[in-house]
Amino acid sequence: MRTAAATTEVRRPSAVRALTTLLAVTAAATVVVELLNYWYAPEQEFGLAVRTGWAMLRSLGFLVLIGHVNRGRTVARPFGLILAVTTIFAVGRLVVPRAGVPPLPGLLGFGLLTALCVAVVALLYRSDTVGGHLVRHRKGLVVEGGTISWREVTPKRPPVAGWLLTSRVAAFTYSPLMLVPALVAGGSILDGRLSAVPAVLFWFAAGIAVSYLVLFCTAFLMRGRAWARRMLVAVTFGVLAVDLPLCWWLLGVDGLIRDGGPLVAAAILALYGLWRARTAEPTTRS
Repeated sequence: MRTAAATTEVRRPSAVRALTTLLAVTAAATVVVELLNYWYAPEQEFGLAVRTGWAMLRSLGFLVLIGHVNRGRTVARPFGLILAVTTIFAVGRLVVPRAGVPPLPGLLGFGLLTALCVAVVALLYRSDTVGGHLVRHRKGLVVEGGTISWREVTPKRPPVAGWLLTSRVAAFTYSPLMLVPALVAGGSILDGRLSAVPAVLFWFAAGIAVSYLVLFCTAFLMRGRAWARRMLVAVTFGVLAVDLPLCWWLLGVDGLIRDGGPLVAAAILALYGLWRARTAEPTTRS
């Protein structure tokens, strides 16, 4: 068998290059703003350290998004939307202290990061050039006519609506958005609140179980199964029913706002994506 030769490199459009530069700047700004928030925080407690570390990990998400954009992957749009929205919530919840007025550097950093995230979403969804670039699927080994080639693999399933991809990506954030406050609540055990041990363990177990449930139902969601949509809706409401009361009980109103808010935003995006996809494709398979 022969191996196909590598294809020649094509220069990316200027809008795509501008988007990758913007994503790199946003990744760096995420780290800087989070360090500023932590530095100016009146109480540098365990919960703040966990939330800050999780928010800073989002900078890696922007780097992954750069890779998707460079490869022209269709998943870049929903991934970028979810990443931008949850980043704004993740940073915004740390700017406001428990008491008093937010520090000016934190507010300025939050405003800058919000503007960068809005610009990212605008380029992803409003630029025709970027939209025309993000049309490729993953690459793989293809054997055809006695030749092995490494090229784009067209999915065998029917074309998937972009809003279904948005719902899928949003649902994948449920598990980490549950595990982060569970880890924060674990700090209360160290403070002698042993009665919280069963609830915290349940919280961790629920967060891990949700990841498997989402993986299962979204796999069939991408194949147009109507029952998978209903299952994802049920999982979404189940996640909210578990996470929000635990946030309020173990972390108080402050934790409910800081940790429950991003999860509610992700849930709204997932449900809205399902609704938009259903209105665009009213007939689905059972």
